[in-house]
Amino acid sequence: MSETSRISSFGGRRAVPPNNSNAEEGDLPTEEIHSLVPRGVNMEDFLNVTNVHLFKERWDTNKVDHHTDKYDNNKLIVRRGQPFYMQIDFNRPYDPSRDLFRVEYVIGRYPQENKGTYIPVPVVSELQSGKWGAKVDMRENNSVRLYVQSSPECIVGKFRMYVAVWTPYGILRTRRNPETDTYVLFNPWCEDDAVYLDDEKEREEYVLNDIGVIFYGEVNDIKTRSWSYGQFEDSILDICLYVMDRAQMDLSGRGNPIKVSRVGSAMVNAKDDEGVVVGSWDNVYAYGVPPSAWTGSVDILLEYRSSENPVRYGQCWVFAGVFNTFLRCLGIPARVITNYFSAHDNDANLQMDIFLEEDGSVNSTLTKDSVWNYHCWNEAWMTRPDLPVGFGGWQVVDSTPQENSDGMFRCGPASVQAIKHGHVCFQFDAPFVFAEVNSDLIYITAKKDGTHVVEAVDPTHIGKLIVTKQIGGDGMKDITDTYKFQEGQKEERLALETALMYGVRKPFNTEGVIKSRSNVDMDFEVENAVLGQDLKLTITFQNKSHRRYTTTAYLSANIIFYTGVSKAEFKTETFSMMLEPLSFKKEEVLIRAGEYMGQLLEQASLHFFVTARVNETKDVLVKQKSIVLIIPEVIIKVRGAQVVGSDMIVTVEFTNPLKTTLQNVWIHLDGPGITRPMRKMFREILPNSTVQWEEVCRPWVSGPRKLIASMSSDSLRHVYGELDVQIQRQPSM
Repeated sequence: MSETSRISSFGGRRAVPPNNSNAEEGDLPTEEIHSLVPRGVNMEDFLNVTNVHLFKERWDTNKVDHHTDKYDNNKLIVRRGQPFYMQIDFNRPYDPSRDLFRVEYVIGRYPQENKGTYIPVPVVSELQSGKWGAKVDMRENNSVRLYVQSSPECIVGKFRMYVAVWTPYGILRTRRNPETDTYVLFNPWCEDDAVYLDDEKEREEYVLNDIGVIFYGEVNDIKTRSWSYGQFEDSILDICLYVMDRAQMDLSGRGNPIKVSRVGSAMVNAKDDEGVVVGSWDNVYAYGVPPSAWTGSVDILLEYRSSENPVRYGQCWVFAGVFNTFLRCLGIPARVITNYFSAHDNDANLQMDIFLEEDGSVNSTLTKDSVWNYHCWNEAWMTRPDLPVGFGGWQVVDSTPQENSDGMFRCGPASVQAIKHGHVCFQFDAPFVFAEVNSDLIYITAKKDGTHVVEAVDPTHIGKLIVTKQIGGDGMKDITDTYKFQEGQKEERLALETALMYGVRKPFNTEGVIKSRSNVDMDFEVENAVLGQDLKLTITFQNKSHRRYTTTAYLSANIIFYTGVSKAEFKTETFSMMLEPLSFKKEEVLIRAGEYMGQLLEQASLHFFVTARVNETKDVLVKQKSIVLIIPEVIIKVRGAQVVGSDMIVTVEFTNPLKTTLQNVWIHLDGPGITRPMRKMFREILPNSTVQWEEVCRPWVSGPRKLIASMSSDSLRHVYGELDVQIQRQPSM
């Protein structure tokens, strides 16, 4: 059976097999002869292409004008919708009155013009906005310089390029030449592109910056770590295209940032599709790297491509860091977001239901929702022609596998503007994101008789603070108001009511159930705590009435994962207190280091839950807080000339502050433009002893750069260090 008959036998609406791999190729014929060539006619006598020049060096105008000169890639990389130059050399001078040729771009194995996978580029007198075309810019001897413009809706990927010449007897086409392969990317500098961003400083930050800052910790103790996105590093662009191939994403959809970001959201995690990173939240990281040890995306993506297997292990900031690399590398403006007190709404009712026993302790059997200390996701910038006007701009995309969306673990893109106003009816996954930032915290007592009583509602706990890295600096930018109105405003309650109107079920009616505000207030504070040392918790009661009250209070101290899930309860305490009229009273609880050190998790996070019952009124007072222990840092030093192409010595230093020996210590070092990611192992570090690691690095990128280091061991993780360096250009001769 011929190839033609095999293709046509597929039947139905699809005439050709799926075209879902950028890597697969099918060569175009070098000759398409439509009629018999008379004897004595030599096809070589017609116009023939002898060479093609793409001006693809890093300093050439194509890469500089298209903001692709940072890519460590020797192919031509252009952004769609924006003209670029090429030169074609022929065997004789080109005569436009009798010679006809065109440039052709092909992607995938089954090219079709109507699918955008075969693109014939005609030579035209004037370029038309929004359309492919090539204009002769200069003719000299046997050469023609073309000014080529791509469509702003073009597929994003690696295209094969041909030049086709028309003759009276058919087409002569250049042979397949990998040196003329051309990458086409999204273009935030082009007004007709769906990812157009009109602020140059924002484009510099959200597309071209290859080093970021990720915020973590706890809302009252915010910590930062730098992350090397490395989107311009060698092979990373090809790996991002490979990720879409692994997803079997149809090539015809790869020009749509909505589809690309949704596929990326699914593929960055390994659940259900053999994606990039395996998530692990159980503190067991055998046969892999602890999430806290990674310093950037490059190592992860290189390992994924070389092994063709998911990389172990990641948590939310790792997923967000790798996803940010994917988006920025392809040209979609993107940033990493951190939401403090982020709700994981398990049953999609837009509220966090915390069930209590009658003694005030948490009923872990009934409590399925959880509140993460923080959660990281991404925002991607794009238009949303599929939504009503006004819902374009920043879109939430989250690759951390939390809940299923249309059969796969992915989330977004969901319009931030739609989330703020409660319009959760618009795709994709807006109700889940709305709950993460704006749900109420409901405390419910589960009575022994099977009834449930709503004791308290906290509308301000969830989404306490939402931040991202500031533009042009390492500081924090508060973007909470882009997701929600201020607590207490009418608009904030209206947004919640709007979300509920769109069919979200709410099992408990909290309106009017809440008792009048108690005459007794209760709060507590935890002092700043250093890893390995004792700490103190102070609970304060205030009686605002002229009556005397007695209270019974319950304290639960837990080691928790940053996701809010408890690993172990390491201390409980019950105490009673008499409150005189119009008085304050304090209770201090000492937490000894020995009580928490043996079970500590990598983020050194402790959670305290205090409930108190006013015996005379039966009012229940509830407060919960988390703290992150202060942990040591890795120190980075450099010496020698900080110049492109010159050797400089980088020293990484770490001192063990604990009273125990650290075992199986890995130190990771990274610095885009200065060094490839590397790591070194130390079998053990004795208490109060210091280890040093020296490496010779030769920077290849000038300007402000950053060195990033992490340390992880069997018993201590989330230890970081970084150093800002200014790399000078090579002095001109």
